[in-house]
Amino acid sequence: MRRFLRGRWSRLAAFFAVVGPGIITANVDNDAGGITTYSQAGAHFGLATVWVLAPIMVVLIMVQEMVNRMGIVTGQGLSDLIRERYGVRVTFFLMLALLLTNLGNVVAEFAGIAAAMELFGVSRYVAVPLCALGVWFLVLRWPYRVVEKVFLGACVFYVAYLVSGAMVAPSAATVARELFRPRLSGDPAYLLMIVGLAGTTIAPWMQFYQQAAVVEKGISLRDVRLSSWDTILGGLVVTVVALFIIITCSETLFRAGVRIDTAADAARALIPVAGAQAAYLFAFGLLAASLFAASILPLSTSYTVCEAFGWESGVDRSYRQAPQFYVLYSVLVFGGAAAVLFPDLPLVDVMYYSQVVNGILLPVILVFILRLAGDPAVLGERVNGPVYNVVCWSFAILIAALSATSLGMMLVG
Repeated sequence: MRRFLRGRWSRLAAFFAVVGPGIITANVDNDAGGITTYSQAGAHFGLATVWVLAPIMVVLIMVQEMVNRMGIVTGQGLSDLIRERYGVRVTFFLMLALLLTNLGNVVAEFAGIAAAMELFGVSRYVAVPLCALGVWFLVLRWPYRVVEKVFLGACVFYVAYLVSGAMVAPSAATVARELFRPRLSGDPAYLLMIVGLAGTTIAPWMQFYQQAAVVEKGISLRDVRLSSWDTILGGLVVTVVALFIIITCSETLFRAGVRIDTAADAARALIPVAGAQAAYLFAFGLLAASLFAASILPLSTSYTVCEAFGWESGVDRSYRQAPQFYVLYSVLVFGGAAAVLFPDLPLVDVMYYSQVVNGILLPVILVFILRLAGDPAVLGERVNGPVYNVVCWSFAILIAALSATSLGMMLVG
């Protein structure tokens, strides 16, 4: 019995030693753009989009497990592998696309900060510059792990959606039916929402971030399976949060005919759990999620681009040692913040459409990941099996087709 318990404890200790990259990536993914996209899906389409969450979750777990495996086996980041296998020219254009897309995501995070602070009665013209300076200073001057723990702790705000969703949810049978009953529509807005849901749940930056985190953590080959459970847990967390946000907004806003045009509209979904204080609860959660992502996204992007071209990077380096890293990081933070200061900028639209752009870029990133993960020269015996290839290639083709179709219909119509 003692030997059995000792074995269980040793396995549990091993799991906690490797846990982190998957769960943290999932939590960062529930950012301003994610909250807005899931809220709009529920408010504008009711439960008609929840069926896409299950296949998206499966692909999310598969894709993140692939980069997890590549990081452990090769000890290299994703952009480094892409440069080695496909050359500098291809890497340059891919990094340019990723940089511009992530700049849009950073703008979305500062849009979330602006929207949250305006609910507290603070002008964006005061809040955004101060928060940009604060994020820049914290990340470059404080230990990253301290910042990470502070913002992760604040993300318990998502529990409010779980409680609110449970309070207003229809019967379990209704939710289960909608989860497994695909609804097809020729409405371009509906198709674009599916692209946005894919883009916010499997954001392109996540693959680069998780692979780099796995490499930095130094997870060994013997812990590949345990590390995969960290990825699976992260995928489940992000999907459950997404489901409850959609349910909450469907049963409160969609039923009342309320469309989300402002953060105040989205906050009304939390009235069942917070009453008159719903706006403040939503503002607090949106602010925490936005600040967390605004601190990680520019940092992750700067690391990724510098890694791709062999430049020095890291907050432990001086400006003279890593000038490209510091310039990239500063441009992303202050450029993203400055964009939000344009008068009458529709903050909700910025947060939503940044996720649609993620969805459009996603198939391109997936092509590189799938080719690398299927290459014996990269992974040896740990290459993808046929199930991974069929599911993920099909998903990439489908999202690319949906993106082209919805955008084409909107332009023509």
